[in-house]
Amino acid sequence: MTVAVGVVGAGVMGAEHVRRLAGEVEGAAVVAVADADAERARAAAAAAGARASADPLALIRADDVDAVVIASSDATHAAFVFACLAEGKPVLCEKPLATTAEASLELAETEAAAGRRLVQVGFMRRFDPAYAAVKHELDAGRLGGLLLMHCAHRNASVPPAYTSEMLITSSLSHELDVVRWLTGEEIAAVTVLAPRSSALAGGIRDPQLAILETVGGVLVDVEVFANARYGYDIRCELVGEQGTAALPEAVAPGFVERFADAYRLELQQWVAAVERGAPAGPSAWDGYAASAAADACLASLAGGTRVDVRLAERPALYA
Repeated sequence: MTVAVGVVGAGVMGAEHVRRLAGEVEGAAVVAVADADAERARAAAAAAGARASADPLALIRADDVDAVVIASSDATHAAFVFACLAEGKPVLCEKPLATTAEASLELAETEAAAGRRLVQVGFMRRFDPAYAAVKHELDAGRLGGLLLMHCAHRNASVPPAYTSEMLITSSLSHELDVVRWLTGEEIAAVTVLAPRSSALAGGIRDPQLAILETVGGVLVDVEVFANARYGYDIRCELVGEQGTAALPEAVAPGFVERFADAYRLELQQWVAAVERGAPAGPSAWDGYAASAAADACLASLAGGTRVDVRLAERPALYA
């Protein structure tokens, strides 16, 4: 079986997904690419021998599209995922699932009411071999009980339109999911601190330091530095009662290069899961939980206080 994939969004991430699906992922064929920028859609589609479209909803509804990848702007994600649910089509949506916890929860509840998983959220770090090795050490019991996590998320630079809030919604959101995935616990409370901003940060509050508390008492610190200049640097160290485990130090030019294997493995496993009947990676509930923690972080950044993370009741579909 070959899964016919339509890709919505042909920017950096969308074009990368088209390229990987067309050239690196077994069992997939890109049949259509949609983007509001017609020329960008044509360029990405041509590289895969697919058709280009300016109408994402028409792509989602097309009879020859079996499954959809959403890599458009954040504000469009929810509407396109709802459209995929209405069509009963599996969808891999880049994070965030939606721009607010309320909208993410509505998506999760809509999917749960239908009784079948269709949504996977693009938290690709779960597929990264280096993260997988750290999780293996923890799950094997070699660290003992987990006590602390130390993380850093550093970009060389970000676009001019990047805001102080986007350090949370666009960057920290990955760590919000990684913490839940590694610990197996929800985030209970957050505190976000903004020290003196870098003179090279273009007037935004950069860097920021997030303190996350899990329901089981693990304490996590995350440095988010969007204009670190020297490169793209992702760090994670787990401190347990009997040992530590950490990602190897690796400075890359950007996220595409650093997580090349993760993106490929994510897409390959998504396509295989679609062939079996439904996505199996990070769920709509995972997208909602990360959004809820991000909303709490935004409130903490604005108010300078510790903020509790309150989640709705988890539907049985995600148990």
